Amino acid sequence: MCVKKFLLFACLLAKVSVVMSQQAITDSVYTRLATNLKLAEKSGGQLEIAKSTCHLADYCYKSGLYTQAIGYYNQALLMANDLIKDSIHVVLNNKLGRVYLSINNYESAHYYFKEALAIAQSKESISGEAMSKSYLGAYYEKQGDYLNALLYENESKQLYERINDSIGIARVNGNMGSIYEDLFQFYKAYEYFAKSYAVFKDSGTKEEVNLLNNLGDVYRKQGEIERSIIYTKQALDLSLNLKDNNLIKSAYKDLSKAYANLGDYKKAFTNKELAETYLQQALIDQNLGQIIALQADYDAKSKAAEIKALTHQNEVNRSNQRLMIIAFSAVLGLLATLGFYFYKKRKSTMDMYLYKQLMMKAELDKKAIEERDLQRAVELKTAALAKYSLHVAQKNKILEQVSRKLKDASKRSNLNLPSKINEIVKDIDFNLKQESEWQEFNRIFNEVHPDFIKRLSSVSDQKLSPAELKLGVLLRLNMSSKEIASVLRVTPDSVRVARYRLRKKLPINAQTELVNFMLEL
Repeated sequence: MCVKKFLLFACLLAKVSVVMSQQAITDSVYTRLATNLKLAEKSGGQLEIAKSTCHLADYCYKSGLYTQAIGYYNQALLMANDLIKDSIHVVLNNKLGRVYLSINNYESAHYYFKEALAIAQSKESISGEAMSKSYLGAYYEKQGDYLNALLYENESKQLYERINDSIGIARVNGNMGSIYEDLFQFYKAYEYFAKSYAVFKDSGTKEEVNLLNNLGDVYRKQGEIERSIIYTKQALDLSLNLKDNNLIKSAYKDLSKAYANLGDYKKAFTNKELAETYLQQALIDQNLGQIIALQADYDAKSKAAEIKALTHQNEVNRSNQRLMIIAFSAVLGLLATLGFYFYKKRKSTMDMYLYKQLMMKAELDKKAIEERDLQRAVELKTAALAKYSLHVAQKNKILEQVSRKLKDASKRSNLNLPSKINEIVKDIDFNLKQESEWQEFNRIFNEVHPDFIKRLSSVSDQKLSPAELKLGVLLRLNMSSKEIASVLRVTPDSVRVARYRLRKKLPINAQTELVNFMLEL
């Protein structure tokens, strides 16, 4: 095991030593993109300039340079704004939203995804609308709003089905699988992951690896550990072929969890060590890539400024850049060496205590999952209470309409009274059928807020009437006086009087709001 880790670390140091050659490769990629942009600027075509600028932004985004990516995407968008809005605007807005979502700037991400969707719908672009709705689904999933996430992903899938885009459908299925996995609906999660995997199977892509890992996770969370290990090992083999350290790290991490669930803590510990090793390698790769990309961006911008200013300073500047890269390489090499030293020192002091820690962590994870399940159940019940409150308000509105119809009928002499009465009776019968809603409301309220009514009654100096208890329940739901008036079919003034009388019966000081008292009870 130590030899294997040493070899992995030697690979990391080798990557640092060849950073100059990687600089040359990255320079060529960046130079090609920059040259294409200059050619587009000479041709005078705004659409081509916008597309070339977008390619530079894509390069920065893949390198993890999000600030530079946002700058280039905005430049492309400004150039495209002079054109008639079409697919390029949809693509650029979606890509801007994607960058902001990556850095957790949810407000900006939502704005650009919505802008892209509006343009796609105005131009009747089915593929653009499907892509925008899928991104909105990802946005809501990251926010924890799974209902809206599923809504947008379903709409996206239907649009992709209309244009027979199998790749788009597969990606949406993968997204929906992730949502159901977050909701602990593992059977549905597996169904969607399996549909997506059927499309990407044998493609040798990162998407295939991610789907294999997702299928393994679902089996593990359902207790089918052996099947989980089979899928995760397939993901590991493919990740090794792709030489993607992040994917390799994820596969080893999932294997560690699976073996811990089986009680094989030795294998769990071994895979955990490998996951940490590949994580460090991935971080160093990412840092090297960002340094090289920044250097390439800096080179291109410096060259343009130097050509306009003093040409003879090119060699000096390039020498300084090489020295900077050498310095970065030396610093990274030193950091890597120190990191490896402290890592080995820390590992040498660990023993079977780590296995006990794994067991403790597994127990804590289980409790955390149970707490999340309880929280989701409370949220669903709260949503149901809101639904019933709205129904009561709607019923009262209908009764007010019935009252107006009766008053109108009493004033008209030439009215077909039997027909009018039958119409009103139908309205009343329909609403009487909904009378059980209030009992259902009370049942769900007691499930979400058990013993609230008992606590409210016990803290009161005087006996509370049923109407006062009902008012307390609606205040506990944080409803306004106007909303309560609609539910109880009284005026807002009557609600204010009832609140005053209820307050007098409760031990509340002058500075405390009645609603806050109910919420804290």
